[in-house]
Amino acid sequence: MWKLPETRSETAFEDYKAPYDTQQALTEASRCLYCHDAPCIKACPTGIDIPNFIRKIATGNVKGSARTIFSSNILGASCARVCPVEVLCVGDCVYNAAGVPPIQIGRLQRYATDAAVEAGWRFFEAGPSSGKTVALIGAGPASLAAAHELRRQGHACVIFEKGQVPGGLNVTGVAPYKLRAEGAKAEMDWLLGIGGIDIRLGVEVGKDVSWDALQGYDAVFLGVGLGPDRLLGGELAGVHGAVAWIEKMKLGKVDLGAVREAIVLGGGNTAIDCVRELLGLGVPGVTMVYRRTEADMSGYAHEWEAARKYGAKVVWQAAPVAYVGDGAVRAVRCKTPAGEVDLPADLVLVAIGQAKLGDTLARLGVSVEGGRVVVDASGATSRKGWFAGGDLANGGKEVVNAVAEGKRAAAGIHAFLTGGGHA
Repeated sequence: MWKLPETRSETAFEDYKAPYDTQQALTEASRCLYCHDAPCIKACPTGIDIPNFIRKIATGNVKGSARTIFSSNILGASCARVCPVEVLCVGDCVYNAAGVPPIQIGRLQRYATDAAVEAGWRFFEAGPSSGKTVALIGAGPASLAAAHELRRQGHACVIFEKGQVPGGLNVTGVAPYKLRAEGAKAEMDWLLGIGGIDIRLGVEVGKDVSWDALQGYDAVFLGVGLGPDRLLGGELAGVHGAVAWIEKMKLGKVDLGAVREAIVLGGGNTAIDCVRELLGLGVPGVTMVYRRTEADMSGYAHEWEAARKYGAKVVWQAAPVAYVGDGAVRAVRCKTPAGEVDLPADLVLVAIGQAKLGDTLARLGVSVEGGRVVVDASGATSRKGWFAGGDLANGGKEVVNAVAEGKRAAAGIHAFLTGGGHA
């Protein structure tokens, strides 16, 4: 059984959205209109029956509520915390149109799913053995969701993970004020309780296990996510890729004692997370630098507003052109509409995206477009018996999208293995 390091910088953070107690959950659940044609369901990539699970909370049936959630989304506990509900289910609540505060769906979902995970309630069992084995590459949310569905159909699953911890970005990348690694681990341990999912850590396919060796499996699911951080070149000490830095912070200790000014390059959600994390860890000055305007940023507006409340600074329309420093970074030189400026920095986190891994797979007969693996409506790739989902196929979306795509691919794999598919 894998363990998390006891000493981790992420433990400095408390929940940004505190969990509901029983009275709060009952009060909020009682506000729901239980819409028949609920727009919140349509806004959820996994299609959770939201009015149904909320009604069950309101009637005291927390176990039934959790079953409803997990039937659609087996990672419903983490998604309750990390989903951008403001632009998904909560954003589509009918109360918004009436000028009334929307139902806090995510917090209600957390109330039910936390109870299930903490109590160890089991809702699903592995099906009778089919004699088939599926190889899944990468141990992130897409593969975990697919493996759980496949086990319910009786197929054995082997997950190959090149890292030393499973869970993907749920463990290594999610902002700790949303979900700390121990929470992701507790959910994963609960999910793996179905049995028959063999996770092999420290095993990289293509290096430790050849791609040809996968021919010994009856089907393959590709859920490897995205590649390493894109960097700008000419890095000095003190310059780090954002995703790599977040992983170090979540799984170990980061020393920020000498950092007075930090700069985060980028305008997406990862950049915003870095800003909030640096502020939360006590860095006095944290500035986000983005080459375009606020209206152009890909990060969610509600996330950026929260960062500003915590004291984040920003420089818009500033394109980094060079790092300044002798051995260690001391400033970032940026091109702005007013000319070049040097922005002081003891630490720079580069959050301008990650490499896509599709090109490697293209050489294996898997169709790739723009670095993304091409899949059909069942999650099948162009190579027979190979399926894909998550960031590898969608280019980088939310955990809930990865779960939905893993579940979809599991259905496609089951159809393929039982003669009902065409992959």
